[in-house]
Order: sequence, then structure tokens, then C-alpha cells
Amino acid sequence: MQTNRTTAGLLLALLGVLGFSFSLPWTVWALESFDPVLTATGRALIAGAVAAIILLIRRVPWPDRSLLRPLLYTMAGAVFGWPILIALALERTTAAHAAVIAAIMPLVTAVFAVLRTGERVARQFWIAAVAGTVALIVFALLRGGGEGGNVVADLLIVGAVLASSWCYVEGASLTRVMPGWQVISWVVVLALPLTVPISVILALTGGVSTPVTPHAWVGMVFLGLVSVYFAFFAWYKGLSMAGVARGAQTQQVQAPLTLLWSALLLGETITLAMVVAALAIVGCVAWAVRVRTPTVVAPEE
Repeated sequence: MQTNRTTAGLLLALLGVLGFSFSLPWTVWALESFDPVLTATGRALIAGAVAAIILLIRRVPWPDRSLLRPLLYTMAGAVFGWPILIALALERTTAAHAAVIAAIMPLVTAVFAVLRTGERVARQFWIAAVAGTVALIVFALLRGGGEGGNVVADLLIVGAVLASSWCYVEGASLTRVMPGWQVISWVVVLALPLTVPISVILALTGGVSTPVTPHAWVGMVFLGLVSVYFAFFAWYKGLSMAGVARGAQTQQVQAPLTLLWSALLLGETITLAMVVAALAIVGCVAWAVRVRTPTVVAPEE
């Protein structure tokens, strides 16, 4: 029975990762007609509107005041930090190049989780973290000044990874006291007082290039519905069923999947250097996850 639950959890977590893996190509599409900040606030607005309806239908009570701070921290990274920084980066580089740099995210998330909780981990964990960072730096130095990337873009991607990893840790901590779908729902709903006026102002003051391309509409809508919202339903539920340490291993396939979508949807060229760097970073992530002490998350309701 436990084996079946774990397997189902891994499949759900993988489904969430599949949704996340489209984020960079969909952002590139959205940027065809929407500026970077509007791309970020617009997709959060879409997610927030859907979340508000679901919370009302389910009659979910307002979260306790003690939970507002971690919810706001999660919102800062998930709604503003990652989306804005990654959109600015994708104006300067390709989705494939960004995917390689962002492959370090699971490792950064694990490091933040260890630092935040004071969790004791094996020395190999830190060796793996250093090795993954070195692989990332070597790739950035070799590719940063050439085709597909530049120093500014790489710094923006690193900033986006830091923001996303921190908010992921904050959000994951909240799943101990409320179901994961409620965590992401409250995050995007609490952001509405900011995302609504910002989106309207930007839309009226040149943040939209007309006519809006079909790709831009598809990118914006799918970012809002999938990447920002429903993918988290599967991701958090999967982690609760399989356990964080085991479920998080599915995130290792995100970078290779994003490289694939970048080639198929955007027609970008995937170089051998990108593949080698991505595999090296993913290998370090797998190493770190395997030696990390498992973390237990309470089941969702």
C-alpha cells in the first residue's frame, strides 16, 4: 500500500515538473507582446482570479495571521522575483541557455532548506553543492560572452533562481499546516491588490505591443493557469505522498525537458555544451538529494 502511495506521489510530482518545464518557452512567447513586468503580474493575476473563485467555492477560511509572513515571502519570490527576473533575462538570452543555468535550482532549494531548518546533512551534500556550482560557473564563463548568453542575463537568471528557491522553501514549510493547493491559492490571491493595478497601468501605458500575437496569448494564459497555479497542485500533493526528499528528485528532469521544449517550440539550437553542462548540474543535484537526510511533510487534507 505504501509503495503504491509513493509511486502515485512520484507521478504527481513529475506531472508538476512537466508543467514547470514549459515556463521558459511560454515566457518567451508572452514576451512577443507583453513587457517583462506585465508578463509576471499578468500571469499572477490570471492565477489569482481562478484561485479566488476556487477558495470561495470551497469556503476556505482566511489563513491565520501567523501564516501571513511566510505566505508573503512566498508571494515575493513566486509572483514577482522569479517571473520578473527570468523575463528580463529572456530578453537577453535563449530559453535553452537559461534552462542550463536554472538547472541549479533544486540544489539551491535544498541548500536553503538545510540552512533554514538547521538540518544536519552529510559532508557529501556540501561537496555536491560545490561541484554543481562549479559546473554552473564554468558553463556561464564559457558561454556568457558568446552566442545564447551574456553576463547580465546570467546574473538575472541566478537572481531568479535564488528568489524561486527561497519562496519554494517557504511554501513547502506551509504545507505542514495547510494543503499545498491552498498555499499557492492564497499566495496568488494575496498578490491581487498589487497584480491587478500594476497590470492595468502597464497595459494602458505601453506594456502591450499590438496586435497581440497568438503565441503571446497562449504563453500568458498557460503561464497563469499551469506554471503559476495548477502545476503546484500536483507538485505539492506529490511531495506529500512520496516525501520531499524522494519526490524532489523528479525535478532533476526539468532542465532536460525545458531544453527539449526550447528546441521544439522555439526552434532554438541545443549545443553539446548545453547538454553536457545540464547533465553535469543534474548529476550534482541527484548526488546531493541522495545524501540529504529525508524531510517529512504532513499529508494534505
